[in-house]
Amino acid sequence: MADLAEIIAQGRGERPADLVIRGGRVFDLITGDLVQSDVAICADTIVGVFEGGYEGKRVIDAQGAILVPGFIDTHLHIESSMVTPFEFDRCVTPRGVTTAICDPHEIANVCGLTGIDYFLRASARTVMDIRVQLSSCVPSTHMETTGARLEAADLIPLMDHPRVIGLAEFMNYPGVIHRDPGCMAKLDAWRGRHIDGHCPLLTGRDLNAYIAAGIRTEHEATSAAEALEKLRKGMRVLVREGSVSKDLHALAPIITERHSPYLCFCTDDRNPLDIAEHGHLDYVIRTAIALGASPLAVYRAASLSAAEAFGLKDRGLIAPGKRADIVLIDTLEGCHAQAVICGGVLADAQAFAAREEIPPVARHSVKARRVAASDFRTKTNRAETPVIGILPGKIITEHLTEVIAPVDGDKKADPARDLAKIAVVERHGVNCNIATGFVRGFGLRRGAIASTVCHDHHNIAVVGVDESDMAVAANRLGEIEGGFVVAAGGRVLAEVALPVAGLMSLEPFEAVEAALRKLRAAAKELGVVLEEPFLQLAFLALPVIPHLKITDHGMVDVDRFEVMA
Repeated sequence: MADLAEIIAQGRGERPADLVIRGGRVFDLITGDLVQSDVAICADTIVGVFEGGYEGKRVIDAQGAILVPGFIDTHLHIESSMVTPFEFDRCVTPRGVTTAICDPHEIANVCGLTGIDYFLRASARTVMDIRVQLSSCVPSTHMETTGARLEAADLIPLMDHPRVIGLAEFMNYPGVIHRDPGCMAKLDAWRGRHIDGHCPLLTGRDLNAYIAAGIRTEHEATSAAEALEKLRKGMRVLVREGSVSKDLHALAPIITERHSPYLCFCTDDRNPLDIAEHGHLDYVIRTAIALGASPLAVYRAASLSAAEAFGLKDRGLIAPGKRADIVLIDTLEGCHAQAVICGGVLADAQAFAAREEIPPVARHSVKARRVAASDFRTKTNRAETPVIGILPGKIITEHLTEVIAPVDGDKKADPARDLAKIAVVERHGVNCNIATGFVRGFGLRRGAIASTVCHDHHNIAVVGVDESDMAVAANRLGEIEGGFVVAAGGRVLAEVALPVAGLMSLEPFEAVEAALRKLRAAAKELGVVLEEPFLQLAFLALPVIPHLKITDHGMVDVDRFEVMA
């Protein structure tokens, strides 16, 4: 932080500012005006705007660009970008994301506090400002096996850490409503502090009870009606557009100037391939405007409203005294970043090269036993079979029932009806559980795909129409320390290794992007019709998202919140 006297002197123009951005137009998120103006910066703080004639020790010529406040991603799991926090920083900061509010519960479910500590240490070394919410649901429910368990007593010592911003998404909403003791201990410890929510399709008095527990933000609204009920009840709605969960089109009608003070944007889970092809929050912004939302409403949600929702009073506006997070873009509608300033630092190759990186953690975390085709038999005499029905673009699933006649004591996949076998293999070395079920929506005609990115427990999830190929794919994941595998004909066709907790690559994001292209192409050769099949697969194992899911404990009826017999 700069000396206060120096900030005042540079703001008055008595001394040259450390940095002046000249020749641009500032988008004022209070009035909605575009104003030709210099922006003067002292260290990491904006000291002058809407005035001309500032002299600077360093001057950036904006060349007619529009200046907007840096974008704030209000909820994401950096692990789901499949790269380390340092590569995530290098990947998305140049697109205008200057603050990311992350929940490291993916890595925490693998290695507990070690994973959270890794993110806390990394967040102090990135160009963008990464803030950490402490993972509230490790595990998310009692119906899964994880590599760690975090109770309130484990998290309380970290609650005043300078990088910590609150308690992360409280996924066990039935545990809140029915006052589970573990949930109550965490909620009580965070009373009066920020608690992030997660309550898909919750409504009425149950929603009232959930919000009354002190939960103030939530990203699971999938319809305008759901979002409006949450807004009316005082909950800030985070409009999500990720690689799998695509809610922006459904929620576009609520992105108005009236609602925008209570709206934010988030990505939740977005991989480097989608970022390369479409973008990150920049994509959300230009898509929202293309869908008819006013630029003022959209840019407020992307910065000012986000900052206020999470108590970050030092950012969200291009105004004196605010943190110098500024994006130079071509047009409000295009939102293509030409330069990005993070805390007064130009986010260029030199800034990224100057970071001090730290070693990764949670290597060799895939401890699953080797499996055989026979491990994926579905042993039952009942023909009526629960089937997970995929809804493309959503992580909510259908609870279907199909007749699958047993043959020799086993139910087989049926590609003609788009019925693939799905299994979850416990990989933390705890109990060797394997559960099987059926899923519709992948379009698989042969082979199998498998992943250790399996929310939130991150066991091995595998989908296939050939049990031998399912075994090949699952076993290969153990050999490469986790990641993604496509197999057919008894051999591996494509893979992406994610050796950091089975979640993140050690490679640059460009290499991960290239590998994901090959992986996606191999999956399509097997008949897969989903745009992002691997992250879709990951969410099929998350038992807090309606309606039917699977964990290593078995098929889970989420509406009843129980493992099916």
